[in-house]
Amino acid sequence: MLWIAVAVVAIGLIFAFVRIRQARDARELAENSVDADGLRRLLEPSPRILLVDVRLPLDLLAYSEMIPGAKRIPPKQLLADPKLLPSDVDVVVYCTCEGQKTSLEIVRLARSLGFKRLKVLRGGLAEWKAKGYPVEVYRESFHLDSAV
Repeated sequence: MLWIAVAVVAIGLIFAFVRIRQARDARELAENSVDADGLRRLLEPSPRILLVDVRLPLDLLAYSEMIPGAKRIPPKQLLADPKLLPSDVDVVVYCTCEGQKTSLEIVRLARSLGFKRLKVLRGGLAEWKAKGYPVEVYRESFHLDSAV
């Protein structure tokens, strides 16, 4: 009987941990993001930000388009060297992950290193496309390393 009680408590703790993490991610996304309309205003008539595509290679293979003017930097490279992002200009990063997981991970790491001018495109590439905003075909070669 004791092992059942321990299992129930363990499952409850795991569930609580997951919910706390989801709430933190949602709060962090709300505080450090821009929506597609806001990004459009930042890009036109001339870009006032650096836009960075941080999609995983397999996501890029599945959706081989990107927002015009975006610079592609693989997430693995950015996580290894966040200084690839400039600290003196506003930067918006985007991906196609559910909940913008890759973008948030990069923003979280860069902010921990003192970068303050970073935001995530809320809804990522999918939201941008859903608004009918332009995309262009990504034609550069890349490696299919699926690890972040």
